[in-house]
Amino acid sequence: MQKIRLGVFFGGPSVEHEIAVISAAQAMAAADPAKYELVPVYISKDGLWYTGPQLLDMKNYADLPKLLSQCQQVHMLADRGAHKLVAKGRGLFAKTQELPLDVVLPVMHGAHGEDGCLQGFLELLNIPYAGPGVLAAAVGMDKIMMKNVLAANQLPVLPGLWFTADEWFAEREAKLQQVEEQLGWPVIVKPANLGSSVGISRADNPEELAAALDEAANFSGRLLLEPCLTDYREINCSVLGYGPKIRASVCEEPLTSNDFLTYQDKYLGGSGGAKGGKMGAKSGVKAGVGPKAGSQTGAGMSSAQRRVPADLPSEQAAEIQSLASRAFTALDGCGVARVDLLLDKTSGHSYINEVNTIPGSLSFYLWQASGLDFTALIDELVESALWRQRSKAKLTYSYDTNILAGLAASANGPVGTKAGAKSGLK
Repeated sequence: MQKIRLGVFFGGPSVEHEIAVISAAQAMAAADPAKYELVPVYISKDGLWYTGPQLLDMKNYADLPKLLSQCQQVHMLADRGAHKLVAKGRGLFAKTQELPLDVVLPVMHGAHGEDGCLQGFLELLNIPYAGPGVLAAAVGMDKIMMKNVLAANQLPVLPGLWFTADEWFAEREAKLQQVEEQLGWPVIVKPANLGSSVGISRADNPEELAAALDEAANFSGRLLLEPCLTDYREINCSVLGYGPKIRASVCEEPLTSNDFLTYQDKYLGGSGGAKGGKMGAKSGVKAGVGPKAGSQTGAGMSSAQRRVPADLPSEQAAEIQSLASRAFTALDGCGVARVDLLLDKTSGHSYINEVNTIPGSLSFYLWQASGLDFTALIDELVESALWRQRSKAKLTYSYDTNILAGLAASANGPVGTKAGAKSGLK
């Protein structure tokens, strides 16, 4: 059987760059070598593309300049349907190499990879790729638009208020008063288009709010504010599949002593030190689970302290799985996503907090707990890419018309030429 040449794209100019590297290393370690010929494509923080077998070993990233000096710089051949990377060899007489790809697996978090930019580029090249399409990626990355889409589909979300960073800097006092009147205290401030809890802060008064908005404005031109639940549980659920063929994983409950799940909680094993370790031991939290998720590839999102499955009544777990699946469908999701929800202990209500369309560690630990190992998860992601490509092939993208021929004929005459010159013929 001929192997599928699987291009794994990761890194990118994003504040979540390092997390993407870890997630990609985990995915490449899990891919079945009997089925796939891996082509790692690392995108640096300044946007340059590299490939080489050295990128497969996580230990090499400790010295990034040395690693990249051993790799080949590449670019994608801008030929729709060619599906090839082009690499120029080293030395004066080095030949240019072409590296064909059958499927692309984007493992990129944040800007320029999870927001629809890379997906749009792959669409132009007509290359099969796994994960969200342009629409799902763009909407899922923008917290304001995502809230609007979910609410329009009768899915429960917290009320929100948003404005631009420019509006905040120009009308500081008015915006502080608007937030206090519409949301009250405490509030959560979020950059509109970042993940991994970067730039998120809680504010309990106008002074803290001003500092939080200044911080968020460093990362995004649009700022989202929501009421901060003071007594709640965070419950996450992954959704996998495409079109009508989707299913939800078991639920998890991330554990943190902070007001919200921080970057340190998610990727550095929590911020509680020995105290956090004791809590994990007592509660049966599973950390770093999954195939090859240890020292060779980094633990990534799988290092967070969590209960898997979450301690929930079966009816409530089923409701959360249903909400997660509906949110995935509302965004036109494809591949694997993680839907994060908040359970208000006071009111008993559930709210969808966000949809991560390329989740950290590809949520493999949730699927492993659901009976699907990481290797099989990669297989299903590749299948989702091929399904979408087959679906697109059935669509009509152009018409055969005589419009341009007619314009050329009319331009030959004096009337047509004059009309074209006067009107700026388009």
